[in-house]
Amino acid sequence: MLRQQRILRTRVHTIVDASLFALGFYIAFDLRSNADDIGLWLVNFFQMFGGNPGIQDFGAYSRYMLFTLPAAMVLLGAYGFYNRPLVPSRGQTAATLFKTCAVITVSFIIITFLTKALLSRAVILMFGVFSFTLVMIKEELVRWWIRSGLEKGNFERRLILVGAAEDTAGLRQELAERDRHGIRILAELDVNEASLDLLVETIHETSANGVILAARHTYFGQLEKVIQACELEGLEVWLLADFFKTQISKTSVDDFYGRPMMVFRSTPEATWEAAAKKVIDFLGALALILLFSPIMAAAAVAVRLTSPGPVVFRQQRSGLNGRPFTMYKFRTMVTDAEQRKQELAAFNEMSGPVFKITRDPRITPVGRGLRKFSIDEFPQLFNVLRGDMSLVGPRPLPVDETRRFDDFAHRRRLSVKPGLTCLWQISGRNNVCDFREWVRLDLEYIDNWSLWLDLKILFRTVPVVLLGSGAK
Repeated sequence: MLRQQRILRTRVHTIVDASLFALGFYIAFDLRSNADDIGLWLVNFFQMFGGNPGIQDFGAYSRYMLFTLPAAMVLLGAYGFYNRPLVPSRGQTAATLFKTCAVITVSFIIITFLTKALLSRAVILMFGVFSFTLVMIKEELVRWWIRSGLEKGNFERRLILVGAAEDTAGLRQELAERDRHGIRILAELDVNEASLDLLVETIHETSANGVILAARHTYFGQLEKVIQACELEGLEVWLLADFFKTQISKTSVDDFYGRPMMVFRSTPEATWEAAAKKVIDFLGALALILLFSPIMAAAAVAVRLTSPGPVVFRQQRSGLNGRPFTMYKFRTMVTDAEQRKQELAAFNEMSGPVFKITRDPRITPVGRGLRKFSIDEFPQLFNVLRGDMSLVGPRPLPVDETRRFDDFAHRRRLSVKPGLTCLWQISGRNNVCDFREWVRLDLEYIDNWSLWLDLKILFRTVPVVLLGSGAK
C-alpha cells in the first residue's frame, strides 16, 4: 500500500475510533445516570471499584473527555495500532487496544484523584470497557468487510512486475511477504525482452489494475514506452525509484513548482509532529522560565557574589547545520578558563574532539553545585525561545570542537536543532567517555525521532537532573 493510501486509511480509522471512544464515554455516563433494572447490576459491579459520588451533568465529564480522546488516539498510534496489516490478527488487535484502554482509564482515574474531581469512578471504568468493546466490534466488521472484498478482488492490488531480472528478484520476495496487505503479483515481464504488445496482452488476460516498474538497471527510454502504454490502458504505474542506493536517507517524491522532485532525506521529515515540536519548544521554554525564575535569580546572585566576572557565560556553539550561535549559561568557571584549557589537555577524559574532566580545577565552588543539578543550563531556555535550540536535541558543541571532527559522519548530528537534553543525558550523561558512543546516541535519536520520543526523553530527564546523575 502506497504511503498516501496508508495515511488516508489511518486518518479514517482515527476519526472512527475517536467517535467510538466518545460514544463509549456517553454510554457509560448514560448507563450510570439512568440505571434501570437491565443495567443496574453492571453499574453496581463497577461501583465497587470507585465509591459513589453523586452523578453530575454531562458537562462535568465532557471537559475531561476533550483531553482523554486525543490521548487515546496518540496511544493507539504509538502502540502501532494503525501500522497493522490489512487483515491483522485478532490477538494483536485485542492486545494493543486493551493496553490503550487500560492506560487511558488508569490515567483518567489518577487525574480525577489529583484534581479532586467528584466524578463517578464507575463511569470511568465503564468508559474503558465500552470503548474497548465498540472498537473491537468495529474491527470485526472491517475485518469481515475486507475479507469479503478480497475474495471478490475489490481491495486487492493485482500487479504486473516489469523490469530486469536482477532488479526484480528482491522486490518479488518482498511483495510475496505482503500478501496479507492485499498485494498480489499476477505476472512478471523482463523489460529487456518482452515487447509492448506482450505487456498489453498480459494486462488484458490478467485484468491487472497496476504495473510496478523496477528500473534501476534499465533504460529510461524503454520505461517511458511502458508508462505510455499503461496511460492508454488507464492503469496506475508504480515506478520503483531506487536508482541510487542510499544507506541512511529516506526517499520521497515532492513537487517543486510543478516539477516532480525526488528528495533524499536523512533527517526527520517536516510533518505535523515537527510543527508541534516547535510549539512545544516555545511554550515549554516560556513556562519553564516563569517556573524557574526564582532559582535563576538566586543562581545569578550566587555567581555574582562568589567570584569576579560576568554572571552569564556566552560561547559560540554549532547550531543547526553547523551554523554558529551564541549559547548562554551561568558562569561556573573562573574567568580565564579558556586560557587554562591547554594546560589541562593531558587530563581530558573524553575521546575525540570533546574536552571534559571529572574534577576540573577551573570550576568555582558555586559552579560545581550549579552543574550538579544542571542549573547552569537554565539560561539556554532563552536560546530555545529565540529558536536557536530545542528542548530535546543533540547537545551543541563549541565551534572549535566541531571543526575537529575526524569523521565527517559525525556532522550528521548537526542536521537537527541542538537541544537542552537528549539520549546522552539520560543514558549516562558525562559517564559516557567515548565520543563515538555519544554520537551514536545522537544519531539514534535522529533516526528514530518522533514527538512521543521527545516526551519520553523530557520525562526521563527530570529524575536525572534532580539526582544530579553523571554531572561533572
